[in-house]
Amino acid sequence: MTEFPVVEWSEADENRSARWRSESGAPPPKRVTVADDRMTADTAYRLACEGTALLWRGDYQNARQLQQAMARRIDRKPRKPAISPSEAFHFHRQFQSQRARILGMLLLPLEADYAIPLRRAPDVREACMEAYGPAERPSLVSLRELLGLIGAHEWRKKGVEIPALGGRIHPCYGVFSPVRGEYVELVAEAPLPSSELAFDIGTGSGVIAAVLARRGVKHVVATDQDPRALACARENLTRLGLGEQVEIVSANLFPAGRAPLIVCNPPWLPARANSPIEHAIYDPESRMLLGFLGGLAEHLEAGGEGWLILSDLAEHLGLRSREALLAAFDKAGLKVVGRMDVKPTHPRASDASDPLHAARAAEVTSLWRLAVR
Repeated sequence: MTEFPVVEWSEADENRSARWRSESGAPPPKRVTVADDRMTADTAYRLACEGTALLWRGDYQNARQLQQAMARRIDRKPRKPAISPSEAFHFHRQFQSQRARILGMLLLPLEADYAIPLRRAPDVREACMEAYGPAERPSLVSLRELLGLIGAHEWRKKGVEIPALGGRIHPCYGVFSPVRGEYVELVAEAPLPSSELAFDIGTGSGVIAAVLARRGVKHVVATDQDPRALACARENLTRLGLGEQVEIVSANLFPAGRAPLIVCNPPWLPARANSPIEHAIYDPESRMLLGFLGGLAEHLEAGGEGWLILSDLAEHLGLRSREALLAAFDKAGLKVVGRMDVKPTHPRASDASDPLHAARAAEVTSLWRLAVR
């Protein structure tokens, strides 16, 4: 038995195999056919819908054009009408999952050093190294995933400008990027209960810990349980010159001890993640949210505050009610001492063609200031 999934196929009258790479957790395809520049978009789309993966041996840029043509065919299909916001959300997620599955059927080969052995292929070795680690052997990957790796690599090089920091955060592949900066501004503006110590729970890229340190908090303990996030946060804080001020700790939610300020920005939507990468967006059964609230009282110093950063998008989608959120505060022995709100500024909030436009247009992100009752 191998320690990694394998794809098997027949090519040139030979049985072949290669390592299967999928950061989304997709299983290796069971049926694979070799395809090149002669394959039409209609044929590729039909085969992909039937569950047959296409191992591309043609020109790289033609593969990209083929994927775009397949995407247009998917997007032209009529959507099932929804009778409620929650149904619209579930239909949208179902559509996105099916779209990802179909487009994920177009595969590219990677050499042992992550080079793509195709005409006009870009050099993706550094992007693959960042996501997968050291190269070992030839493998297959979906073009869709590979484009995600390339995009993440470019974001990591460019970084995201954070005005509250006077600098940039460089997100890593698989770590949530602070491209929606409105919640960061809330952290930069809320009145600090203390400048001595703060905990940043689920630090991700390290952006909140960095903002707290920039505001003068003498010592920040930033936690996460994802090795990628821990490495990403450490890299960003070092780059910003805050490595001595912020301590990075591997922990499930809280570190040991108490603090006068504890901040958490959990995933905003209580739904099941379809892939490991989606865990930054979806919080099944609100586990992280409820875990933070449930443990806050025993980790806060007397007179301290817990800052919960949460969008109300879930409420507009019918996934969680405001009453349920307030009841969770009450059950955890917490009271609200203040709240700061901000409207989103991202393009989706004004995109009327988005299936979830009504909910996105009404969305408000809040920083809830919580204290022990």
